[in-house]
Amino acid sequence: MRHPLFLVSGSSVREELKDLTQRNECLDLKGEKLDYKACESLEEILKRVQFKVIDLEQTNLDEDGASALFDMIEYYESATHLNISFNKHIGTRGWQAAAHMMRKTSSLQYLDARNTPLLDHSAPFVARALRISGSLAVLHLESAGLSGRPLMLLATALKMNMNLRELYLADNKLNGLQDSAQLGNLLKFNYNIQILDLRNNHILDSGLAYVCEGLKEQRKGLVTLKVIYAWIMAVVIQPFSNVPNLRRFPPQDKIKAEIYLFSDCEILCKNKQDEELHCIVPCTQSLETLNLGHNSVGNEGVHKLKDGLIANRSVLRLGLASTKLSCEGAVAVAEFIAESPRLLRLDLRENEIKTGGLMALSLALKVNTSLLRLDLDREPKKETVKSFIETQRALLAEIQNGCKRNFILAKEKEETEQKMRQSASMAEIATEDGTTEEEEQPASEESGEYTGERWRRR
Repeated sequence: MRHPLFLVSGSSVREELKDLTQRNECLDLKGEKLDYKACESLEEILKRVQFKVIDLEQTNLDEDGASALFDMIEYYESATHLNISFNKHIGTRGWQAAAHMMRKTSSLQYLDARNTPLLDHSAPFVARALRISGSLAVLHLESAGLSGRPLMLLATALKMNMNLRELYLADNKLNGLQDSAQLGNLLKFNYNIQILDLRNNHILDSGLAYVCEGLKEQRKGLVTLKVIYAWIMAVVIQPFSNVPNLRRFPPQDKIKAEIYLFSDCEILCKNKQDEELHCIVPCTQSLETLNLGHNSVGNEGVHKLKDGLIANRSVLRLGLASTKLSCEGAVAVAEFIAESPRLLRLDLRENEIKTGGLMALSLALKVNTSLLRLDLDREPKKETVKSFIETQRALLAEIQNGCKRNFILAKEKEETEQKMRQSASMAEIATEDGTTEEEEQPASEESGEYTGERWRRR
């Protein structure tokens, strides 16, 4: 007689696990205080049940408990996704067991170790594990204290790793010199990492230059680079084909930028000393999403950005919310809208775009057939001429109607293409059926059966 297995979470919540033949969704122990004895008792569960996710976030693991748990997870192949974040006391022996688990298990694909310090004496174990191309594809090490020797060891090891696809290194106080140089060297050798998250680090212009130097060596690989709050002073995107004619932003205050780089494009940074850097980012596809919201881009900046985007002709989503644009900047954006055959969404909220800018956007939408959503402030801006307030309302309505028209056209086009594909598929099936009948007819003659025509001849 099979007894049901119960997991006890806290004192009152129980979840019954009945199917022990396949991976259950989640063993959620988040926030529970797990001492060594509690960790040892979990073996009764782990040796019977495998999970997709084991969540050990903020469970107050110490070295002994962490070592025991990681050994169990490795031996029983207990999880594909493991969260050990916010455990500040797993220590050297805990990380040593975690590294052994990473190296030996064939099922672990995702490891989240945010806010779990990986210090100098623990980093060599993890580095040795990452040098081997195991099953791990996603690694979160945000706020792990990696600046300096730990990052150097990890970056050196990852040069030989063929399986890791996503690496998250936000909030590690990485600097624009040694740390960024290590990341640049990593990207020169590793073409398999697709997402590199460097948010909230002191990367600076100099650090971004090292990263881009590494990207120069890649013909495929990194598709997403996040540099939000990286203290970059200026950013310009341009197509690779336009390298000799660099366009520059003026120096700006601290910029918050989220950039998804999918194509041959160029980043130009300019620091406070007016020293120019430019780096070509040779990725494999095309720039699809650019979000520069809440930055001091300004009218002059958007003019420079416009030329690069028109030449690139591949942006699908553009975020310019709260970028200090006025009517002049809106006119530049309207020029891009009119030229772009692919733009799907544009965000211009929280800018001082008045009648002149709205008029330019409305006219651009008359020739654009791709833009499905244009976000603008709902309420008109104050004007010296009161009648312009009503004009703004009318223009806002026209812009939204233009987007609705494009949406209907896109839907009709999709339905037409779907019908054409179905027609082509039916014609293909009919042709195959006709061929089958022709092939079957001589077969019946060979078998000596009397068809209608042969009976008449007899």
